[in-house]
Amino acid sequence: MAVHAHPDDEATSTGGILARYAAEGVTTVLVTCTDGRCGDGPGGVKPGDDGHDPQAVVAMRQAELAASCEALKVTHLETLDYADSGMMGWATNDAPGAFWNTPVAEAADRLAELIRRYRPDVVVTYDENGFYGHPDHIQAHRITMAAVERTGIPAKVYWTTVPQRAFQEFGKVMQEIGVEFPEPDAADEMPALGLPDDEITTWVDTRAQGGQKFASLAAHASQAENIFFLRLGEERFTELMGMETFVRVRDSTGAPTPEDDLFAGLR
Repeated sequence: MAVHAHPDDEATSTGGILARYAAEGVTTVLVTCTDGRCGDGPGGVKPGDDGHDPQAVVAMRQAELAASCEALKVTHLETLDYADSGMMGWATNDAPGAFWNTPVAEAADRLAELIRRYRPDVVVTYDENGFYGHPDHIQAHRITMAAVERTGIPAKVYWTTVPQRAFQEFGKVMQEIGVEFPEPDAADEMPALGLPDDEITTWVDTRAQGGQKFASLAAHASQAENIFFLRLGEERFTELMGMETFVRVRDSTGAPTPEDDLFAGLR
């Protein structure tokens, strides 16, 4: 079971494992917590701008999510349908029904019901900072860890991560394709992204699923302006994104680390 915040989040950090384990006959469950209403609308119109219709964006992104799941051969898609909270500090953080504004216990109860229904051996979500500080990612982490604690069902729990050295290569590639990122404001300094190699417990080779992962990302065409990886083309994308990495934070199997399989110790 992979627990993600928005439609399209499943593709980048877990598209490979969802496709790989589905091909191996493992039942895969994707839980998407929000409806994605704060994403771009048709033509790239931004939230809050004239012509941005949140309900139309929701419908569009749900269709894209279904197409992504088809590309990855996800067995079950579950949507919690909380309102997308937008980026940290947006007024939408505090809107009625926003995921960030939902009590953790309430959302964790709903996720715990799904864990009891599907009884996953392995659960994957974000770290406590939501990888890069997005409120919905942080909330997904919080409810997942609470639901795992309540149910005690998963044998293994993982947080997604990226090797810090990969960001150097990523930066070079983004320059090659003409993507420039603004310099971060010192006042808004974020924790360092990713981890050193020796802190990463799990390295899963998903290069064989590169085509499916690329197709999953491409399914979210409405957000293409923000999905820089699509500009790489499938082959280069697979080279750059073919290894998915995780930190194992819960384990009852005793499998040694580093490991190359989320199901090490379970089969």
